[in-house]
Amino acid sequence: MTEDLSSKKCVPCEGGIPAFTIEQINDYLRKVDGWVVNEKEENKFFLTKEFKFKDFVSSQVFVNKVGEIAENEGHHPDISFGWGYAIIKIYTHAIQGLAESDFILASKVDKIQ
Repeated sequence: MTEDLSSKKCVPCEGGIPAFTIEQINDYLRKVDGWVVNEKEENKFFLTKEFKFKDFVSSQVFVNKVGEIAENEGHHPDISFGWGYAIIKIYTHAIQGLAESDFILASKVDKIQ
């Protein structure tokens, strides 16, 4: 049975820890649904997922809910949205890569829909 990351709390990161390796990322990627790993520079990874909606207002409502979760967790994704879509980009800025909290946040975002 897959661990439910959404029941965990994001842990603030101020740096000083290594970012996940690609092997760790792949292990955690199995615990979230539909998120894509991208590499912005060598060994600097981030998660993205695009969500589709029927109109602008639905996209905005979703983004506001993501913002509430982000504030509660103290972990803030990059968000872009417009008519019928929202794109969420998650990584830990302090380490310029991924850590467990990124996958926890992704799991919580998935629970919105």
